[in-house]
Amino acid sequence: MSGCGSAGTWERLRAFLKRFAAYGVLGWCGEIVWTALRGKLTGRQPGWELHGTTSLWMFPIYGLIAPLYEPAHDALRQCPLLARGLAYTTGFFAVEYCSGWLLRRVVGIAPWDYSGETPWHVHGLIRLDYAPVWFVVGLALEPVHDRLMTKKT
Repeated sequence: MSGCGSAGTWERLRAFLKRFAAYGVLGWCGEIVWTALRGKLTGRQPGWELHGTTSLWMFPIYGLIAPLYEPAHDALRQCPLLARGLAYTTGFFAVEYCSGWLLRRVVGIAPWDYSGETPWHVHGLIRLDYAPVWFVVGLALEPVHDRLMTKKT
């Protein structure tokens, strides 16, 4: 491939796009399970249909784990578990807030609005009471990231 980048560059891009897609799909699935279980446990959903929801906008937002979370995980590997979890929580809150803010500006609405759900929201874009969830999700993603990096493309 002369004049268009090296074969190694294209392989790295291909591997990155696969990880971006994997995180996007994983995020979609996790959100569907989360919303279904939350609906059942809060009594919003009677019966056992367990309907979960997500938005198409969430795929690229979850895909951002590849360029944002992976370098953070690599940099934090030697840090204590508490420090890593707090860093991940802060990062997830920042991405959730910024992406929701941007979607509100560009398309007029964010796929989520926590305003009427809890007093622990910030502008309806993040829920501070979800900090433990993001803490656990961040730590749970560590082996996922490691596996995706060792998997052959």
